[in-house]
Amino acid sequence: MMWSPPATISLFLLLLLLGQAPFSRPQSPGAKKLRLVGPANRPEEGRLEVLHQGQWGTVCDDDFALQEATVACRQLGFESALTWAHSAKYGQGEGPIWLDNVHCLGTESTLDQCGSNGWGISDCRHSEDVGVVCHPQRQHGYHSEKVSNALGPQGRRLEEVRLKPILASAKRHSPVTEGAVEVRYEGHWRQVCDQGWTMNNSRVVCGMLGFPSQVPVNDHYYRKVWNLKMKDPKSRLNSLTNKNSFWIHRVDCLGTEPHLAKCQVQVAPGRGKLRPACPGGMHAVVSCVAGPHFHPQKPKPRRKESWAEQELKVRLRSGAQVGEGRVEVLVNRQWGTVCDHRWNLISASVVCRQLGFGSAKEALFGAQLGQGLGPIHLSEVRCRGYERTLSDCLALEGSQNGCQHSNDAAVRCNIPDMGFQNQVRLAGGRNPEEGVVEVQVEVNGVPRWGTVCSDHWGLTEAMVTCRQLGLGFANFAIKDTWYWQATPEAKEVVMSGVRCSGTELALQQCQRHGPVHCSHSPGRFSAGVACMNSAPDLVMNAQLVQETAYLEDRPLSLLYCAHEENCLSQSADHMDWPYGHRRLLRFSSQIYNLGRADFRPKAGRHSWIWHQCHRHYHSIEVFTHYDLLTLNGSKVAEGHKASFCLEDTNCPTGLQRRYACANFGEQGVTVGCWDTYRHDIDCQWVDITDVSPGDYIFQVVVNPTNDVAESDFSNNMVRCRCKYDGQRVWLHNCHTGDSYRANAELSLEQEQRLRNNLI
Repeated sequence: MMWSPPATISLFLLLLLLGQAPFSRPQSPGAKKLRLVGPANRPEEGRLEVLHQGQWGTVCDDDFALQEATVACRQLGFESALTWAHSAKYGQGEGPIWLDNVHCLGTESTLDQCGSNGWGISDCRHSEDVGVVCHPQRQHGYHSEKVSNALGPQGRRLEEVRLKPILASAKRHSPVTEGAVEVRYEGHWRQVCDQGWTMNNSRVVCGMLGFPSQVPVNDHYYRKVWNLKMKDPKSRLNSLTNKNSFWIHRVDCLGTEPHLAKCQVQVAPGRGKLRPACPGGMHAVVSCVAGPHFHPQKPKPRRKESWAEQELKVRLRSGAQVGEGRVEVLVNRQWGTVCDHRWNLISASVVCRQLGFGSAKEALFGAQLGQGLGPIHLSEVRCRGYERTLSDCLALEGSQNGCQHSNDAAVRCNIPDMGFQNQVRLAGGRNPEEGVVEVQVEVNGVPRWGTVCSDHWGLTEAMVTCRQLGLGFANFAIKDTWYWQATPEAKEVVMSGVRCSGTELALQQCQRHGPVHCSHSPGRFSAGVACMNSAPDLVMNAQLVQETAYLEDRPLSLLYCAHEENCLSQSADHMDWPYGHRRLLRFSSQIYNLGRADFRPKAGRHSWIWHQCHRHYHSIEVFTHYDLLTLNGSKVAEGHKASFCLEDTNCPTGLQRRYACANFGEQGVTVGCWDTYRHDIDCQWVDITDVSPGDYIFQVVVNPTNDVAESDFSNNMVRCRCKYDGQRVWLHNCHTGDSYRANAELSLEQEQRLRNNLI
């Protein structure tokens, strides 16, 4: 049931903070919000409307010209205005005509800085509503719509919301999901009166706190607890509840708002201090439901999925933190991205709640969290806010309006406060992003700080640590930290044998030894990390692998260098060199960096290895694995390739190549560039001399041992179906490892086992 706000509430006593406008663009804090109402597939044009005193209204076309349109378009986040339209070309609006005879110099940052007759002073009719046509190119810097951009002036902002647990069971629960609603208003915490409180209000509060849904509370029980406290002479409630500064008088939400401050909020009753703020009432109590990431439940029997669930699923990719990433949807069993045209907080919140998080705190566009590959499935997504899944929202096919992957949409969701960030810290580093890892664990029931043994410490464990710290991705997992000093009271090892799958929210959730057992003494060999806020992401061009595969019978006389670098099967060791040949499955590979940081070798140039035979340096000893597997996963042939040379072979127009191998140059792959290995260079093959004809799986894995950090390891693998008849070979259905995965996502541990043939 949705509540409709009464029209008679006194405006000067309301905290009417900006509501969510359909299809609106992010604007500067404190400005009157604008929107364009027009064709669904043209977000850059439409009738110009402005939000004033909590109500949308139009602008009259009298004296309106290109410079006024330019100011409006810039405020909406576009580069400039192309033209304007008079006489209600985009239809007549409703409500007040807020502005008339607008005069701008063209240098104003917002329309309300221009001159006019004043708010609501007009002699126009809606047949004179003005429209504007903006240049579709966005301004640099308008890359997201944030909740904080529309919370009003600082002095009137509802800053935070929290739940104060009342029941003993709620106090022990982590995260706190049930309690009295408290709002931080102008720097002070207040409780909210329960009179007029609705489930829509609870939905907004739970969303802000990182919970996807809410359930009713036992009001009768909480009323009894409240009455008992009010009767207790030692309770401070008697005196506090009589003060209006203790209360937020009334909150009315639609349920789709991403923040309580975007609801209608009445801080004090109509006559201020002359009337009590909550007569006969008590504090509002909310009960939220945590998502599966934060409330592990026993697995339930799988039910048959509906058509909508089979046809469209959602995931986040390349995010530095839990609950953020590029939005990808599964359509027709293939993952693809969402175009950012009309992408806003309401649609982003639907995605967040569908994934088990709270509402969205930021809707990002312009591929701010990296570009995807493959199809762009959706564009012009228009959600009302109550949809259970993104498939319930109206949308166009991504191919209908010329979207590119540079328009990929992303989200940052609210997540519950689990307290994990306070259970880990770094010490001794040169900056806050690096150092010895110190964790807090319970020893004999007492919280205690200490270090982590570096046995088995790797990049996956470092990734979990950096995410727990809120520092993004791991750049290095460090086992030897003698040059970093741990905190004096935390030098003892309190955690050992740590093994993470990569999906944990904290190191404390990873597998580890019961009694601590470390083969090294504490201090020098404590685990350490270096974190970074962005990371590369390598993806191989699966189509090129499929199109370039062929067989070659290559004489042994031409394979000495390849044999020296272990690029042939073991049976080649027993041949009568240089007589005979090896049958090679050759192909080209093109590796694209679609991340947000350059891919660089882990080792510095001083430790690169010179290979005299091929006369080049190897910066990474094993850069790719090439394997031929039976249909049940058994390996029948393999190849590997050291980094022949990491360089920018191809970059798109306008992007400078930064890495080249010539003259002992710097090696790496720039963001947005390709590193190509042609089919005719050494070791770009799998030796199938000993393989019998049949059907196989051909598999290529980039960065197979995860030596270099990436934002997403799940797309490092390419698999193809392979048919070999003894004379010819066919590759078909080549795809990256996560392109067609319709059901369960494999964990990093399962992926690693599959790559290493430990099936």
